[in-house]
Amino acid sequence: MKKFLLRAVLLLAIIFTMNSCSSDASEASVVEAKSQEVLNYTYRVDELETMKLINDYRVSVGLNTLQKINHISYKSEQHDQYMIANNVVNHNDFVARSENIINVLGAKKVGENIAYNYSSPQAAFNAWLNSPGHKENIEGNFTHFGIAIRENTTTGKKYYTNIFAKI
Repeated sequence: MKKFLLRAVLLLAIIFTMNSCSSDASEASVVEAKSQEVLNYTYRVDELETMKLINDYRVSVGLNTLQKINHISYKSEQHDQYMIANNVVNHNDFVARSENIINVLGAKKVGENIAYNYSSPQAAFNAWLNSPGHKENIEGNFTHFGIAIRENTTTGKKYYTNIFAKI
């Protein structure tokens, strides 16, 4: 009987210890990730217009509207600045951007559209709709998005980065 009682107490102690450590660790990582979230982002008129074009289109084909998240727009802006600084148009470091959005915001899925040298939001949006991969993101199973449009002050060319997330 003593052995049985000792084993039961030992088992309970192990379970209690494992659960309390696990809980503390996950709470700490959530707090740490949330502290990295960028909360402030000032939207330009062309960014808001592009978001409206995307949401109006989604509604027209029976999909939900997407909610904007400042952190996602900030990550989009960082990518625009990278493309301008390096004189490239690409999805470099998309994995790092998506992992950040997954870790900070708890996203389950992330997608990205980029565009270059379109003079208006409507022109960039039309190009995305005419590209199967970009259109798939616009019509994708997402709940949130962010966008940044930045101009290279030397060339006058615009860079668009639009990131989608399912949260």
